[in-house]
Amino acid sequence: MKQILVASDFSPSAANAMEYAMSLAVLLKLEVCVIHAIHPTEGINNSIYNAIFIEDYYRNKREALKAWATVYTDKDEFKSVSVTTRCDIGFLKTVITHYIDNYPVELLAMGITGATGLSGIVGSNASMMVARVKTPTLIIPLESRFPDVPAITLATDYETKLSPNDVTALNEMIKAFHTKQMQVLYVDEKSDVKHIQTGEARLKELLPHTELMFNYLKDSTPLSGIMEFIEENETDILCLVKHHHNIIYRLFNRSTVNQIMSRSVKAILVLHE
Repeated sequence: MKQILVASDFSPSAANAMEYAMSLAVLLKLEVCVIHAIHPTEGINNSIYNAIFIEDYYRNKREALKAWATVYTDKDEFKSVSVTTRCDIGFLKTVITHYIDNYPVELLAMGITGATGLSGIVGSNASMMVARVKTPTLIIPLESRFPDVPAITLATDYETKLSPNDVTALNEMIKAFHTKQMQVLYVDEKSDVKHIQTGEARLKELLPHTELMFNYLKDSTPLSGIMEFIEENETDILCLVKHHHNIIYRLFNRSTVNQIMSRSVKAILVLHE
C-alpha cells in the first residue's frame, strides 16, 4: 500500500508534521512511515565503551521513535492508519532518498518552524530534499494545522507539464478533500493570450474534479506576488511545481525557497515534472 513518509527529528515541527500527515492519511487511505536518520557519528565519541555499546544506542533510538509515533496511533481519529517506524544510519538526505527508491512513497512530509524561521535538522534540510527528490513533498510550518476542507492554490507559469504521478497525487487530494474550487495563480512575465488560453485548457483537462479559479499577478515580483496572494486569499496548501527551465524553478534556489518557507504559515506542496 502507498505511504506518506514523515521525517522526524523528535522536534515540535516534526510532531506537527506527523499530526498533519496522519490527518491526511485518514482521508487518502494511505499508510504512514516515520523515518529518523541517525547521523553516522551519533552515539560514538571515539571510545571503546561507546563502540561496544553502540548497538544499544541504536536500539534505544528505535524504541524512542516507536514511542514517539504511539502518541498519534493511540488517538481515536487515527486508529484506521497503519504506521511503521524506521531508524536508518546515515545523513538525512541519503536515508530518505534510499527509502523512497525502495518503497511505495506517494508523499514526503517534513516539518519546519514556518514564519518564525527555519530550525532543526528537518527544517534545515527541507529545501535540499525539495531539490533532490522527485516525490511530491509537503513542507508543513509549525503554525499550519490540517483543516476540515483544505483550500489549495497552484502557482504555475503554464510551461510545466506535471508528471503523471504528481497529477494523480494532486487529483487524489482534490477528490479526498471534496474540493469544489481550486485557485490557480499564474506566475510569468508572458501575457500572450494564446499561451494563457492553452495553459488554462491543459490544467482543466489534467484536474477535472474541481472548478479552477484563475488569477493573474500584476505589477509584482513572483515571490512577493505569491506571498501576497496566499495571505489575502483562502489558502491552506500552496502547490509549486519544480522545473529547471521556468520561472517557478527560479524560486527554488536555496535562498529563495527558504524565504518562502520562513515567511509562510501555509503548507507547501512541491510537485515535479
